[in-house]
Amino acid sequence: MRVDDERETLIRQISETQRGLGRLLAQDRSPLFDSNLTMRQLKVVILLSCAGSASGQDLAGNLGVGLGTVTGIVDRLVGHGLVTRNEDPHDRRVRRVQLTDAGRALVEEINDAGLRNYRRIMERLDLDSLRSLADITAKIAAIAAELPFPRQNTTAAH
Repeated sequence: MRVDDERETLIRQISETQRGLGRLLAQDRSPLFDSNLTMRQLKVVILLSCAGSASGQDLAGNLGVGLGTVTGIVDRLVGHGLVTRNEDPHDRRVRRVQLTDAGRALVEEINDAGLRNYRRIMERLDLDSLRSLADITAKIAAIAAELPFPRQNTTAAH
C-alpha cells in the first residue's frame, strides 16, 4: 500500500470513529436541547463566544442574512438576557454586540455537557494511553492554530 493511500485510509478511519464518538457524546447535550433558542440565535451566541464582540454587519456576514434579520435575532437575545449592545468606542455609528455573563454561562454549559462523557471515557484509559492522547491532542491543536479557517457566508444577503 502506498503511503498516500495508507494516509487517506487512516484519516477516513479516524474521521468515522470521531463521528461515531461525537454522536455518543452528543447524547448529553441537555443545555442545548433545553434551550429555547432558535438555530440562528444559537449561532450568534456561538459566534460571539469566539469573537468576543461583533457588529451587526459582522453577524449578518457570518450568518449570510441581511442586517434587518440580525437586528431581530439580537433583539430576542437581548430579551433573553444573553447579549448586550454597546456603542463601538472607535466608531460611534456602530453598535457592538457581546455576550452577557448569562450568555457566557450558557456557552460554557453546552461545552461542559459534551466534555462530561468524554472525561468518563478518558478516566478508563491507562496512563500510557492518556500520555499518547495528550501528545496527539496537543499536536492537533497546534496545527489547527496555524491553519486559516475560512469564514462561512462572508457576504450578507441584501
